[in-house]
Amino acid sequence: MRPEPMVPRRKLPLPVVMFGLVSLLNEVSAQMVAPLIPILLVSVLAAGPVAIGAVEGVANAVAAFLRLWSGRYADVQPQRRKALVLVGYGLAVASRPLIGLAGNWGIVVALRAADRLGKGLRGAPRDAILADITPKDMQGRAYGLNRGLDYAGAVVGSLIAAAVLAWSGMDLPRVILLSAIPGLAVLVLLALLPNPATAAQIEAARNAEPVPLRWSQLPPSLRGYLQVLALFCFARASEAFIMLRGHELGMSTVTLLLLWAWLAALQSVVALAGAPVTDRRSKRHLTLLNWTFLAIGYGALAWASTGAALWIAVSIYGVLSGITEGVERSLVSELAGTSGKGTAFGWYYMVTGLAAIPAGLLFGFVWKLVGPAGAFAMTAVIAMVCAVWLKLSLGFSTVQP
Repeated sequence: MRPEPMVPRRKLPLPVVMFGLVSLLNEVSAQMVAPLIPILLVSVLAAGPVAIGAVEGVANAVAAFLRLWSGRYADVQPQRRKALVLVGYGLAVASRPLIGLAGNWGIVVALRAADRLGKGLRGAPRDAILADITPKDMQGRAYGLNRGLDYAGAVVGSLIAAAVLAWSGMDLPRVILLSAIPGLAVLVLLALLPNPATAAQIEAARNAEPVPLRWSQLPPSLRGYLQVLALFCFARASEAFIMLRGHELGMSTVTLLLLWAWLAALQSVVALAGAPVTDRRSKRHLTLLNWTFLAIGYGALAWASTGAALWIAVSIYGVLSGITEGVERSLVSELAGTSGKGTAFGWYYMVTGLAAIPAGLLFGFVWKLVGPAGAFAMTAVIAMVCAVWLKLSLGFSTVQP
């Protein structure tokens, strides 16, 4: 009996890979800055955990106000999706290095918000482009690759920042200014990307009735998912607090950057390795599993009370959290159906962004009142409650293949 011939593994479209490289370079720039912000706020600008929660919460929430509009615009004007993505990355590249020149934490809030504003402009149009140019049975791989290269960029960026701090004698503000270099490379690569909108797409968008922005017009299963996700955002504590925890435990800035790089490396490996699996398994099952894993990861962070324990906890959290966002985004694409994907992603990003301010402030206040263990324990409980709600809620109780 002859063995069955091996079917060659299909390759992702080239524009998908190019978008992955854009994500990698952008994250190199971003992670030369992001892990240093909590240390800058505490050691240079004399701020505390509530300020850090405000910085991260406001930054993400400001972006949320643009995400729904940009997603809708991406559906109505598909030929301008690339322009939105380019402007979004450009705004981030321009504002991010200026954080190194901030004289108080209020300016850091404003610049961080401008950075996230750029993310708000580009997120939904980029994901809509990825959904359109990727075969449906490969979308898990596409979003997983994009997120995996995000994490890989975080590894490279934080290692560059650690090396510069360790060997050059530069202070934090000047290291942050250097983030402009990989940021400019992002814009060059984006300029080389062809506009993926086809004449048929443009004509179809011109003749189609636009998907209403009303919440009630979204598919019921997507609405149910987003409702649970809104609460889950209160469990998604900013990873910036991991850096603050290490700082409080007496770890040096270079060591903290290495810890950050280790976290991103674990997340990158898990995201890239798990991406093909997401196309062979129910995304609803995977989302439920991921949220349960995150509850365990937050519990590990609550347990850590020494530098060595924090390394162990971050390792557990990194392995358990790596695949989460890619699965969430591919599930949004699935629940959105065949039309209005930009609008669906706009709602997804707006819901998660608007929850960021109260979530960040709540985490900061709980940290201040009862300490880091209590704050991380709170997120673990919320994550587990959301996993149970997701399991029982209408539209998710029956898992489809």
